[in-house]
Amino acid sequence: MELITNVHQGWRYLMDELSDPRTRDWPLMSSPFPTIGISLCYAYCVKVLGPRLMENRKPFELRKVLIVYNFLQVLFSTWLFYEACVSGWLAGYSLRCQPVDYSRSPMALRMASGCWWYYFSKFTEFFDTIFFVMRKRYDQVSTLHVIHHGIMPASVWWGVKFTPGGHSSFFGLLNTFVHIIMYTYYMLAAMGPKVQKYLWWKKYLTVLQMVQFILVMGHAFQLLIWNECNYPIAFAYFIGAHAVMFYFLFSNFYKQAYTVRKQAKKEKAEQMALTNGNLESVPNKNISNGHAVPHTASNGKPDFYQTLDKTMEDSYSTTRHRAFVGFGSN
Repeated sequence: MELITNVHQGWRYLMDELSDPRTRDWPLMSSPFPTIGISLCYAYCVKVLGPRLMENRKPFELRKVLIVYNFLQVLFSTWLFYEACVSGWLAGYSLRCQPVDYSRSPMALRMASGCWWYYFSKFTEFFDTIFFVMRKRYDQVSTLHVIHHGIMPASVWWGVKFTPGGHSSFFGLLNTFVHIIMYTYYMLAAMGPKVQKYLWWKKYLTVLQMVQFILVMGHAFQLLIWNECNYPIAFAYFIGAHAVMFYFLFSNFYKQAYTVRKQAKKEKAEQMALTNGNLESVPNKNISNGHAVPHTASNGKPDFYQTLDKTMEDSYSTTRHRAFVGFGSN
C-alpha cells in the first residue's frame, strides 16, 4: 500500500506541480488516459469493428465527402502553420535553442493555444482511416498507418501538458507544412481521373515526410550537445526518438512501395511478355543456336508479341495510399 501511495503521490506531483498551469484545465489536459483511451478505441474500430460492420455491405461512395474533408484539412493545417509562425518561429524563436515562455503574455498564450489545436488536429486525422474502412480499402489501413495515427495524439499530449511552445514546437511547424501539401494531394486525387493523371509526384510525399523527420532529429538532438537555454532535455530525447522511429517506418514503406513493388511489377510484366511470345511453351520454335527467332504469323508478318523486350506500362492507380506524419506527424 505504501508503494501504491508513493506512486500516486508522485503522479499527482507530476501532473499538478510540474505541468504548465495555463493548460491544466483545458479540454482533455487533466490526464493522458482519456487520450490513450480514444486512441485505443480508434485502433479497435479501424482494425476490428469497422471491417466487421462493412463485411456484408457495399463500399461507400465518398468522393464528394473526401473532397470537402481534405479541403477543410488543408485550411486547418494552413491556419496551424500560420499560428506557429506568427507566435514564435517568425517572431524571434531561435533554431539553436528556444525555451518555453510560460508567461501569460498574449504571444505566449497564442503559442500555447496553437499547440492545443495541433493536438486536437490529431483526432480529426482519424477520419483518414475511417474513410478507408467505409470504402473497404483495407489494404491501406496498414500497420504504419494505424500506428502513426494512433500514437500521435498521446505523444502530442505531453508536449501541450508540459512544454506548449519553445523548442519542441518545431516538430509541429514542419508537420503542419507537410500536411498542407499532403491534404492538397488527397483533395486533388479525390476529384477523379481527369486530375489524377497530373499527380505524378505522389511518391515524393513520402520523401518529404522522411526529410521532415531528419530535420526534427537534428533539431532535437543538438540539445544533447549544447543546451544553452536549459530546455527540458527529456523532451529532446522524446521528440528525437519519435523522429527516428517514424523515419525508419516511412523509409521501409518507401522501399516496399516504390522499390520492391516496382521490381516485382517489372518481373511480372517480363514474365507475361515471355509467356505471350511462347518462349516457355515452345522453346524450340523461338530459340535457335542461342538467338531469338522472330515468331511470324500465317500472313508472313511479324507476330505482335515478338517484341519481347518491351515492358508493359504501369497502369495509373487511382487508389490513395496514405503515408502520414507528423507529430506528427506525421
